[in-house]
This record gives sequence, C-alpha cells and structure tokens, in this order.
Amino acid sequence: MTRPSLLWLRRDLRLDDLPPLAAAIDAGSRVLVCFVVDPRLEKSSGERRLSFLFDSLRDLDDQLSGRLLVVRGRPDEEIPRLAAAVDATSVHISADYSPFGRRRDDAVAEALGEIPLEAVGSPYLVAPGRITKSDGEPYKVFTPYFRRWTEHGWRAPADTSIATRQLLDPADIRRSGRIRVPAAPTALSFPAGEKAARERWNEFVDDDLDGYDEGRDRPDRDVTSRMSAYLKYGNIHPRTMAADLGRSNGAKAYLRELAFRDFYADVLYHWPHSAWRNWNSQFDDIALDTDESAYRRFDAWKEGRTGFPIVDAGMRQLRETGWMHNRVRMITASFLVKDLHLPWWWGARWFLDQLVDGDMASNQHGWQWAAGTGTDAAPYFRVFNPTTQGDKFDPDGEYVRRWIPEIDDDYPEPIVDHKAEREEALRRFREI
Repeated sequence: MTRPSLLWLRRDLRLDDLPPLAAAIDAGSRVLVCFVVDPRLEKSSGERRLSFLFDSLRDLDDQLSGRLLVVRGRPDEEIPRLAAAVDATSVHISADYSPFGRRRDDAVAEALGEIPLEAVGSPYLVAPGRITKSDGEPYKVFTPYFRRWTEHGWRAPADTSIATRQLLDPADIRRSGRIRVPAAPTALSFPAGEKAARERWNEFVDDDLDGYDEGRDRPDRDVTSRMSAYLKYGNIHPRTMAADLGRSNGAKAYLRELAFRDFYADVLYHWPHSAWRNWNSQFDDIALDTDESAYRRFDAWKEGRTGFPIVDAGMRQLRETGWMHNRVRMITASFLVKDLHLPWWWGARWFLDQLVDGDMASNQHGWQWAAGTGTDAAPYFRVFNPTTQGDKFDPDGEYVRRWIPEIDDDYPEPIVDHKAEREEALRRFREI
C-alpha cells in the first residue's frame, strides 16, 4: 500500500490553486496537511499579522473538517518528526524565496535526509529568479523588468481540492504534538481566510476595478482592493486574480501593481542584504539623526501628531486598523526620511509591527524607494511636500477629517518647517 505524503503549508493558506496540494495527492495514499508555528516568526511578527495568520488557520481547518495539524516548534525539528511518524514518502511545499525562508527550507531538507522536500509553485505570478536580462543578470529597474515579465507570462490557475477521505486524521498519529490554533492577539478590521479573500476580490472586480487607474491614489475614496493581506498569507493566489483582469485601464494598472510585488521579491532574492541595508551602498554614509530629539520626532510620527494632516491621518489609520492607503504610505515614508532625517529602517520596522499585510520584500523596498537608496528608487532630490500631496489627493479633506476629528479645533502646529528640511535633506545628499 502506498505510504502517506506530507503537505507543509506556510504562505499558502488555501486549498484552491495550490500546486503542492496536487503533488501531495499524487505522491501518497493519503495526505497529512500541517502547519508549524515557528516561535522565531511569532516573536518577530506584529499582533495583527499573527491574528490574521491564526484566523486563516482556523478557516482552513474548517475547510479540512478539523484535519489540519498545527504544531509549534522549529520546522527543521517538527517536519522530520511528523514525516517519520506517518512514514511519509515525501514532503510538499510552495517554494519560499525570502532570505529566512530559504535558510529554513535548506535546514529542513537536510534534516529530512532521504525523504525529499519537493517545492512546486510560489506565492508569485512569476517566481523570483525567472526574469533576467539576456546576459542572465537580474534587473535593477522596474520598467524593463515589467516588459520582460509581461512577455514571460504565467500559468493558468490550478484546479485543486481534496476530499476528507484523502486526508490523514491527526488524531490517528501517536504523540503528534498537535496544539490548538492560538487565540488571535487582537481583533482585525476585516476577516481572514480563503472564503473572505474570494469575496473581497469579487467585490472589488465588480465595483471598483474599472476605475482603479484613476481612483487608486485617492485615500478619501474606498476604491482600492485591500487584497494585500490575503496575498501575504496566500489566502488567494495572484494567478486567480490575474485571470479575472480584463483589458480596461483599471485592470492594466492593477496588473502593474502585481508586477511590482514580483519585482520586489526578485530584488530581495538576488540581494538578500537589502532587507535591512541600503540596496545602493553609495548612500550608506548619508548623515542621519539618531539622537534623543530624533527619537522624540519619531514618536510624534508614529503617534500621528506631526502637525501635517495627511501624515498624521495616515499614521493614525495605521495604528487603529493595521492598514494604510498606498499613496499615504509613500507620503509618510518620505516625511520620515526627508523631513525628519531619520533612518528608513526605523519606519520600516514600525510598519512591519503594525501592518496586517507587512511583507518583507514589498515593505523594505517601498521604504528604500521613498528614501532614494534602493533599486528603481525615487531620485534622491524628490521630496514629497505633505501639504501639496494632501491638497492633491485628499482635496476635500475627507480622509483627514476621518482620522483627525480635532483638525479644525485643537490640532498641533507643524513640528518642522518643510521648506527648510527639504533644503537640509538635499544638502545631506549633496555631501555624498
């Protein structure tokens, strides 16, 4: 009789369009579906991301009729233990291209010994490393990458599912180490899970996709997809989303955003040091403020009390909901690095702590774009004026009033003079 196989889930918490699920079904008589709660990632994840993760696991367990095995520990110890416990033929995963994920998977593969760790698929339309120049070198600029990415294309969504009879019941495994899915540490402003992802995506396609190209920069309008957290944890695959995109200008603009997600993952894959260091090392010597007063300005930025309405509205939205409109992310990031002269990684770490959708590749390289130190970065001399940005993208002040109810009464004066700090930022760049 054929032995069972193991499906180890990570950033792919769904059943549809999941190639490693099909591979696991083909490889074994039955499939043990498992997730390992890694204490290292628990420690480094913000409360909202943990809540989204645990809610996604509960949703998945319901879909699997209670047969999702969740254990806690280091994957290089737990996965070999589970594979040995069920005499698994193989372990199946979606490939992980992040620096941490690659190290973890290498350690698990080594610990498994003769049991193969088989990776198929990835969380992206086009996996990191696939798109290169004609000489094999990776792209450093988005536009030529995007042209090649579009030419390369991607597969159609995979039609995958599994019946209860095909699942190995964790209750049949002696000393499985099974734990209850941990309680969510905080309440979320929107539901997690595969069903919620599909419902939200269908709603966006029906109501807002066609006007996405014109409305996506307006935080006062609720017209963005808000799919980033679902993509982060794989409640839906971008292939599934791309299949619903037509030829409207809105659809083209949205596909370009999915391409940016792939591009930043590709950059991190080729330059793993760029997670916390300048991709462009020529900016390593720029003068930054890190004294006691810098930390006071940092606290004012985090708490949304800088005296610049669009900045404060965004930071308050982040603190209260774990999400921020993308245009406002750019404005608040520019303000931190160009007006306050603080290290971009301070802001990046705060975002990762607060965001439900905090993704290492997109977050870190988005911050470096704003700081002017990354690939395809905004020119260092581009400094967003928070006042004119607010006037342009929140012209009636609806977004600001939503998050700063005291805007017309007891609102603080600006903590810096933007014109003076812009000149100071440019002076520091000129020094190097």
